[in-house]
Parts: sequence; structure tokens; C-alpha cells
Amino acid sequence: MSELAGEALEVWIDQDLCTGDGICVQYAPEVFELDIDGLAYVKGSDEELRQVPGATAPVPLPLLTDVVDSARECPGDCIHVRRVSDSVEVYGPDAE
Repeated sequence: MSELAGEALEVWIDQDLCTGDGICVQYAPEVFELDIDGLAYVKGSDEELRQVPGATAPVPLPLLTDVVDSARECPGDCIHVRRVSDSVEVYGPDAE
């Protein structure tokens, strides 16, 4: 993970696959939130839920480990973390 420490990263959730388990919220409540529909969404730096499909939020460097753990532990495999510079997924179900 240290090789990505200088990279700007963003995260998004595929709500079609979200199980509403809430593990992501437990790991990183500053980045994820369960909405009234029972699904998880990312939050922007303004604390506003991003509910448009495919909406992204920046991954704050101090929370990188928590966000990556969320992606790894997610039972729905629906959390995607990618580099902002080239949109390559670095953590999540489509990471290489």
C-alpha cells in the first residue's frame, strides 16, 4: 500500500452489488454511509452522500488503510478504489 501513498485515489460503490452489510461504514464512517434504502454510498469532503450511480469520493490518505480494508472485507465485492490519474482500479473486485 505504501507505493500508492503519493497517489490521489478515489472510491466508489456499485450499489447493484451492495448487500447493505455496513462493514465499510464500520471501517471508514468518514467515507461511507448507509442510506435509508439500506445501501452504502460514498461521502464527499462536504459530508454529502453521493447517490448518483458511479459517483466517486476522494480517499483521504489517513483513511487509506480503512478504505482498502473495507474493499477487501466487503461481502458484496462492490467497493472500488482507483487512481485518479488514470482511473486504474488498485483495490476492489476489478483490481489487477
